[in-house]
Amino acid sequence: MIDRPIQSPEILMNNTDIERVLLRMSHEILEQKDHLNDLAFVGIKTRGEYLAHRFVSLVKGMGVRADFGTLDITLYRDDFDTLGDLTVGETDLLFDVAGKRIILVDDVLHSGRTIRAALDQIIDFGRPAKIELACLVDRGGRELPITANYVGQTYQISSDEYIQVRLSEVDGEDQVIGFSKDHRGAKGHKYFSHSRKDLNN
Repeated sequence: MIDRPIQSPEILMNNTDIERVLLRMSHEILEQKDHLNDLAFVGIKTRGEYLAHRFVSLVKGMGVRADFGTLDITLYRDDFDTLGDLTVGETDLLFDVAGKRIILVDDVLHSGRTIRAALDQIIDFGRPAKIELACLVDRGGRELPITANYVGQTYQISSDEYIQVRLSEVDGEDQVIGFSKDHRGAKGHKYFSHSRKDLNN
């Protein structure tokens, strides 16, 4: 765990770090032996989708087959009515969630509101045996009683600091970058490509 001010912009994890923690998290997931025959990884779009796909590939290399799905939680957000026009993406759960052990995957865990929305959406598809949460980064600042079962790295940072996860599938590189509370400078940085609402929910 890192508990100190962020030097903006600061590379907190590089591609080797990310590769290492995803492998470690995959082992931790498989160490929980229950429902290994009914395992599914469901990624929250956008970057959770790509992390979930990597988990599927990693556990396959360890001899375990897992289903794969994606969620767009836009319609389930608790602030949906206040956001104006939004683009709603596709949700793809092409398997029966009933009885599954679902690993819900996101890039950054912050308030917990995104995860709450994702849980509601999954339950609308059926009744899994259990749902667990895997996040590459936990940055603290919870507003709901939600805790990840599997975490890549934890950073205790202030509410006006930001963490951005960049993945090669969508950003061209694997990095976790921190920005200080002076986010005006961060927004001018070449890596700061998300709006505030997209970051750290």
